Amino acid sequence: MKIEHLAMYVRDLDGAKVFFEKYFNAKVGELYHNKTSDFRSYFLSFDDDTRLEIMTSPDMMDHKRDQKRTGLAHLAFSLGSKDKVNELTEKLENDGYKVISGPRITGDGYYESAILAFEENIIELTI
Repeated sequence: MKIEHLAMYVRDLDGAKVFFEKYFNAKVGELYHNKTSDFRSYFLSFDDDTRLEIMTSPDMMDHKRDQKRTGLAHLAFSLGSKDKVNELTEKLENDGYKVISGPRITGDGYYESAILAFEENIIELTI
């Protein structure tokens, strides 16, 4: 069994699409648009066939985004090496995204950093 895809609502659908294309080489599928509800989404594919659906809808509700809220906490991307983690962390920081931890070796032995990315979503970068 495998997870087929994850999905997340975003306010700025095109901004989220560009973020994942620019920093994670996402391949973007066709825009789906339900004209009745004005729901829109893209499926993003990554090198290992992992998929992420980004979605928006005019009737979404925003809640306070506490880092320790229930539900999905972050998206983690395996980059393959410490150097790649360091490079992408620096690039994201230079582009104005906040580094909230790392790069560092965690207590359980992972090398990672965590970025407060678009719309306050946490993206974890690891080997």
